[in-house]
Amino acid sequence: MASNDDVWVVVPLHNEAAVIADVLTELLGHFPHVLCVDDGSTDGSGDLALGAGAAVATHPINLGQGAALQTGFDYVQRDTDANYVLTFDADGQHRTTDAEAMLAAARRDDLAIVFGSRFLEGPNEVGLLRRLILRTAALVTRMRTGMKLTDAHNGLRLIRRDALSGVRLDQNRMAHATQIVHQLAATGMAWREMPVHIRYTDYSRSKGQSLLNSVNILVELVLR
Repeated sequence: MASNDDVWVVVPLHNEAAVIADVLTELLGHFPHVLCVDDGSTDGSGDLALGAGAAVATHPINLGQGAALQTGFDYVQRDTDANYVLTFDADGQHRTTDAEAMLAAARRDDLAIVFGSRFLEGPNEVGLLRRLILRTAALVTRMRTGMKLTDAHNGLRLIRRDALSGVRLDQNRMAHATQIVHQLAATGMAWREMPVHIRYTDYSRSKGQSLLNSVNILVELVLR
């Protein structure tokens, strides 16, 4: 098995104190280099991430997930010699096994970009409203970029260093997910979408995250 020493994982982090230590314990067991970008948390999430063994960069105020990702990308490009960057959510919904499968495919098939999709394989727990909005977002993305994605707003992505140089996010909130796809498409580099499984937990449901994200995506699509 190839070493993961040439991978840095970027984890946008905002008020996930209840789960971040467990997420990082699992993640660091597979990927030794993890950077959490603490985006103005008020619950001590950054300290917990540091205690769990991750590197931590801090935004003094909440700037949004796009800004957190760009801070992580800047660090990887400026301060490491990583060949790949992996984006991974802080709420416990992503699986490291999916991330490793994406990395293996990138190495084997010389892919510059791998997108995760919850719609490629088997049943999933996405609600009807969210499914409809995500499918609409994927259709709009396909029309604008030519990328035939099934899940344009999945936070699990693998980007090779040369493709990462084409990314400069200035959309900080939900719009960043559309922007990063557009910018990666513009590189013209080899890409693939791969199946991933989202773990919908009592914790994530209690935050109402699925409905909130659906509404935000819908607003973004209407405005754009």
